[in-house]
Amino acid sequence: MDNYTLVDSQGYTAFRIAAAGYPLIFFSAFTTLVLAVLGLKGLTLAALVITFCICFFFRDPDRAIPNSDGAVTAPADGKIIVAEQVEGSPYFQGKSLKVSIFMTVFNVHVNRISHEGKVTKISYHPGKFFSANLDKASLKNEHNAVFIRTDSGKEICIVQIAGLIARRIICNVQEEDRVRRGQRFGLICFGSRLDVYLPVDCNLKVSVGEKVKAGTSILGFLT
Repeated sequence: MDNYTLVDSQGYTAFRIAAAGYPLIFFSAFTTLVLAVLGLKGLTLAALVITFCICFFFRDPDRAIPNSDGAVTAPADGKIIVAEQVEGSPYFQGKSLKVSIFMTVFNVHVNRISHEGKVTKISYHPGKFFSANLDKASLKNEHNAVFIRTDSGKEICIVQIAGLIARRIICNVQEEDRVRRGQRFGLICFGSRLDVYLPVDCNLKVSVGEKVKAGTSILGFLT
């Protein structure tokens, strides 16, 4: 494909699973096996359904990433619940554009880098667990901010925010890492939200209510 590329290595199976899901899947599958050996058919069936649900939640499909210059891609699957200019935030000096993506338990929860550059800072804050679709979740919930400086000197910030059910934020990049647009960098377990802060002169291409896919959907273009 001329306009798209595969950034990360492709999975060896048709149904790729995020590594963070394997302990839960193995535990659930082992429990299912024990119940089956004990002859508890009803509980075995229930445990089997739970195992398949966990596999579904931790699915990690390969994605074709746009090659368009300056493109800022969605860091998560989900629904746009905020797309506006904000006067100030803990992550961006002065005015910025804020795009918030809400993920339900049915969305793919693997997070991807929005634009290539260098990770300049990672800031983790413990917090509460309000429903991730509420405005106060951005600041009061447990969250992890990844700050990136692009090669052209633009600053962006991707904030992983835990939700009402989520109790674990995973971030696999470190300060000083070079990252690529569409690269997998983390995951939030069981329903959550991601906020993206962009320069105010970024040309946004999304609006509230739209559904996006991590790495594939373009949120806007840096100028």
